[in-house]
Amino acid sequence: MHDNNLLQLITDDLEPAQQLLDLLGQESLALHGRDMQRLEQILASKQGLIVLLDQHGRRRSEILASLNLPTDSSGLQQLAAQSSLGEQLLAQSEALNQLLNECQSANAHNGRSIQVQQASTAHQLRILNGGESPTLYDARGSTAMLVKPRPLSQA
Repeated sequence: MHDNNLLQLITDDLEPAQQLLDLLGQESLALHGRDMQRLEQILASKQGLIVLLDQHGRRRSEILASLNLPTDSSGLQQLAAQSSLGEQLLAQSEALNQLLNECQSANAHNGRSIQVQQASTAHQLRILNGGESPTLYDARGSTAMLVKPRPLSQA
């Protein structure tokens, strides 16, 4: 009975995990195009999928814990060894893990893209604001007069 419920939860998570992976790909394109409106839509969709996947993950852990098994892959393997659905449990679990690992990689890639864009934007703002104050010395050996940043309207 528990093995059937667990298999159903794993199978039910395959579609949302694939949708999440697809959204992460769309997010990457929107990030490169700096399409903020599309990014907001993607974020809302991603949050719903993540909540659903998290809830199912908790239920899977609760099922394993109720059987006094570890709540990780070793617990699933122990249950699979005792179940007639063991091969299906392990195969579906592996497919789900692979999808989630791909999601994690895509999310890390998008995170790096965001960091690069933030650094680029910060650099552009420094240029527009007149850059950082120089720390040069004048002929007398004292620090040079600080250049005051320009307002953006004068850049």
